[in-house]
Amino acid sequence: MSNEKLTYYNAAPVGRLGIIPLKSCASLGKKVDDYLVEWRKDRHSDEREATAVEGYERDTYIIPSDVPRFGSGEAKGVVNESVRGDDLYLMVDVCNYSQTYRLCGYENHYSPDDHFSDLKRVIAAVGGKARRINVIMPFLYESRQHKRTGRESLDCALALQELVAMGVDNIITFDAHDPRVQNAIPLHGFETIGASYQFIKNILRHAEPDMKIDSSHLMCISPDEGAMGRAIYIANNLGVDMGMFYKRRDYSTVVNGRNPIVAHEFLGADVKGKDMIIVDDMIASGESMIETARLLKEKGAKNIYICCTFGLFTSGMEPFDEAYRKGWFTKLVTTNLVYQKPELLLKPYYISCDMSKYIALIIDTLNHDSSISSLLDPADRIQRVIRKFENHEKI
Repeated sequence: MSNEKLTYYNAAPVGRLGIIPLKSCASLGKKVDDYLVEWRKDRHSDEREATAVEGYERDTYIIPSDVPRFGSGEAKGVVNESVRGDDLYLMVDVCNYSQTYRLCGYENHYSPDDHFSDLKRVIAAVGGKARRINVIMPFLYESRQHKRTGRESLDCALALQELVAMGVDNIITFDAHDPRVQNAIPLHGFETIGASYQFIKNILRHAEPDMKIDSSHLMCISPDEGAMGRAIYIANNLGVDMGMFYKRRDYSTVVNGRNPIVAHEFLGADVKGKDMIIVDDMIASGESMIETARLLKEKGAKNIYICCTFGLFTSGMEPFDEAYRKGWFTKLVTTNLVYQKPELLLKPYYISCDMSKYIALIIDTLNHDSSISSLLDPADRIQRVIRKFENHEKI
C-alpha cells in the first residue's frame, strides 16, 4: 500500500465484495480488481480478523456476467454465480463504441443507449438478492442533456431515477457535466469525482524542464463558463491566476444538434510567455479546445497543456495531429475512464491518466462503509506532488 492508505480497515464490510465490470469496462475493471486483491492480501492479520467476513480475501472480486444477444438484437443479462448478500459494484463505460453486436446480419456498434440497457439487464439479473448495489459510471449517461431549454426530454434525470427505482443505492461518476442533476434523486447516494490530482501529477511528471509554478510563469484556463469551477480549483491549488474564454454562438441556426460557435472571447490577464493548463470535462469533436489553444498561442502563450477527463474524439485524431504539428499545444492529457483507441496511446503528445487505483480506493472505502471525503478532496496530495516537483524529486 502507498501513503494513500486509509484507516478504515477496522470497520466491518457492508457485505462480501463483488465487482461486475460490463464488457465495456472490462480492462479498467481488471486493473481495479488487481489493486483490491493485492491490498487485501497484504493487509495485516489483525486487520483481517477485525473485518472478518466470508470471502474478504480472494484471488479475484470480479463476478462473471454476460449479456448475450439474440439474432433480432434483443438481449438478456446473466450473472454466473451467486451474489446473495454481496456488496456489488457494477462498472460501465457508456462511451465504448468499439463494442459491436449482430442485428439481422448487420454489425452494429454499441451506442450509449445500448450500454445503459445492458447495465439495467445485469441489475435485473441480480434480482434484488444483493445486499447493496452500487453503479460506477465514469461518464454519466446523457449528462449533456441535464437541463431543459425548450420542449426537450430530461434524459439524465430520468436515467438516474430509473436506476434507483431498480434498487441501486449509490451512483458514482466522474466530472458530471452539471452535478446539480443529482437533485433528481435527492434521497440516494450520488458522488461526482474530479481528476484534478491526476492531471497535475501527470503534467508535472511530463512538464518541460523550465516550468515554474507561480503566477508569473503559469496560468490555468477555462475554455468556457461551464469549466470555471474546475479551472479555479486547480489554479487555487497551484497558486496561479485563472483566465476564461466565453463562446459567442449563433442561436438562429442548429448544426449537429447545437448552435455553432461564432467566436471565442478571452477574459483574463496577459498570457505572453506563460505556460497554460486548459481544463475541461470532455473533448467531443475537439474543435472548441483546439480553437482555445490556437488563440492562446496567438496571444504569446508558451507551452500549452490540455487536460480533459473524457477524451471522446468524435471527429478522430486528425485535428489534434494537425494542431500539434502547428505547435498549438504541447501535451494532451485525458483519463482511461472511457474507451481509448490503441493509436491514441501511441501519439507523441498524449498522456493517459490511469484512474484504476483511485476507483479501487473508493470501492475499498465504501465496502467498509466509511467516508470517502478525503478521497473527494485531494488538496493534500496535490501539495505533496508540487513539493516533490519543486524539490526535483521523482513524482
